[in-house]
Amino acid sequence: MLKTKTLTVLLASLLSGSALAADIPLRDFFRNPEQSNFTVSPDGKSVAFLSPWESRRNIVVRRPGQPDKRVTAIKDRDLSGYFWKGNDRLVYVKDNAGDENFHLYSVDLKSGKTRDLTPFPGVRAEIVDGLIDNDKQLLISLNKRNPEIFDVYRIDLQTGKLTLEAENPGKVANWITDHKGNIRIAIETDGVNNTVLYRDQPGGKFRKLMTTNFRENFTPLFFTFDNQRFYASSSLGRDKAAIVEYDPKTGKEVKEIYARQDVDVSGLDFSHKRKVITCAGFETDKPGRECFDPQSRELYAKLQSHFPGYQVDITSGNRNEDRFVVAAWSDKTQGKRYLYDKKSDKLTLLAEITPWLPEDKMASMKPIQYRSRDGLTINGYLTLPKGKEDAKDLPVIVNPHGGPWYRDSWRFNPEVQFFASRGWAVLQMNFRGSTGYGRQFWEASFKEWGGKMQDDVSDGVDWLVKQGVADPKKVCIYGGSYGGYATLSGITKTPELYRCAVDYVGVSNLFTFMTTIPPYWKPFLDSMYEMVGNPEKDKDLLRERSPVFHVDRIQSPLLVLQGAKDPRVNINESNQIVDALKKRGVDVEYIVKDNEGHGFRNEENRFAAYGAMEQFFKKHLD
Repeated sequence: MLKTKTLTVLLASLLSGSALAADIPLRDFFRNPEQSNFTVSPDGKSVAFLSPWESRRNIVVRRPGQPDKRVTAIKDRDLSGYFWKGNDRLVYVKDNAGDENFHLYSVDLKSGKTRDLTPFPGVRAEIVDGLIDNDKQLLISLNKRNPEIFDVYRIDLQTGKLTLEAENPGKVANWITDHKGNIRIAIETDGVNNTVLYRDQPGGKFRKLMTTNFRENFTPLFFTFDNQRFYASSSLGRDKAAIVEYDPKTGKEVKEIYARQDVDVSGLDFSHKRKVITCAGFETDKPGRECFDPQSRELYAKLQSHFPGYQVDITSGNRNEDRFVVAAWSDKTQGKRYLYDKKSDKLTLLAEITPWLPEDKMASMKPIQYRSRDGLTINGYLTLPKGKEDAKDLPVIVNPHGGPWYRDSWRFNPEVQFFASRGWAVLQMNFRGSTGYGRQFWEASFKEWGGKMQDDVSDGVDWLVKQGVADPKKVCIYGGSYGGYATLSGITKTPELYRCAVDYVGVSNLFTFMTTIPPYWKPFLDSMYEMVGNPEKDKDLLRERSPVFHVDRIQSPLLVLQGAKDPRVNINESNQIVDALKKRGVDVEYIVKDNEGHGFRNEENRFAAYGAMEQFFKKHLD
């Protein structure tokens, strides 16, 4: 009888897929894909992608009739991103050990030579305009004159020569060009108010268009194709951000291009070749788009017909806009990438991103909603282990996102899938302040770090217990960055809720956090004081909301992970919480990686981090 019952349970487990999912090695969830991040060259004849070499993602170029050729030889750190500049040059950015001082590099495909275009220690390079019609130059910004502000330079990719294009008068946080690559808009900030400056002609004098409070969103996106007006994301007079057309001559909004009542509209795309706006993007439970021109609607409809049931995105295109890299993906798979020829309607497979993670063994990411204790609707996602969709009293990992002015999205998340494969349900919630849900929802987070924002997390746990999904004695909390702060806040504010906790590069002390931010964040410090709290005026509030001062309340075992070179959340944030616990005689596991910054990017460090998490959660949840 015992043997028969055991066999029945085993067969049910195998049929459900849960046993097989649990057998997938940890490294398969977190190792670098063999081929990913595909882009097509301007002439449409070549494709570049990232592929591991010496455990680091390097650029490989695929050309017709030729073997794939690796064109970079980076051993210390994965590339942060790259793009084509002409058909024989690639440009990429890379920092040093996570310091976020990104350098710009150029690779000449004919000679094979690589050049560091911004070889300045402690200086961060940012792209202002890729100058799509100019293969030899870029507009970039550098903070080499003053660490807190960025000047704009025109850089010659062949010689590396820098020419100052616009010197920052001291308060400009963003620069915007017209379609000819001329700087026409500058956004100034005093930390609280943002002023849009505009000039009618290149080289002319800037004049003020408007000043808005940081609570209001008015973000110029790009110019109309005659370079006379521009499109902007605007919440002026609205709760949800809309895409509008704005006339700088009259200083008025001309028309609303697209708006929604439920969520913000996040962006607008355009055809460089045809000179028309194409589609607007937004995100409800899942990503969505609204297309305005017939060609774009037809293109996406045709692509969607090839991939029913999957999200379909165009991630790269050639200059003639007839060859595209297409991504088809879902919550259960990173999917496949194809080269699509528009004229022939032909798809050529480029790669399956993670073929070692079988889609039918992955768990579904289910959109959910619950009410906060003060009546707000909190959206989120619940991932239940495969084969346990109807199970009750499951062990749960509560996973608040970072930011905090960010949001969790419906997507393939290897971290969540890994946890689910080990039999743990995962709850993610877009607590108040999460972006995309309108201005009121965002403002509801101001000065609520560790307050109502934390209550939203706690209310999610309560909801999950009342649904019968969570075993209230087996709930752990884990998050990174602000999510790490929410983890520490959770085990100090509501210690009874959590069996264990993992803090990944999280803030522990709001006073020291404010004084160790990167220098280029300092212009925004006054708005941070408005949103989080002022160390002088709100001293009592910040002390109450800083977990390091309340370690005596912690009852849960804690694992802490930190990058030594983190420029956003200084290592001292983790040191403080660990030291304070050790002084109380509490054992806390602490993992520091010397060659990492804000999160572990290098593959071997990811393996170590998630290996430690797996053992930690097994000990306390199984």
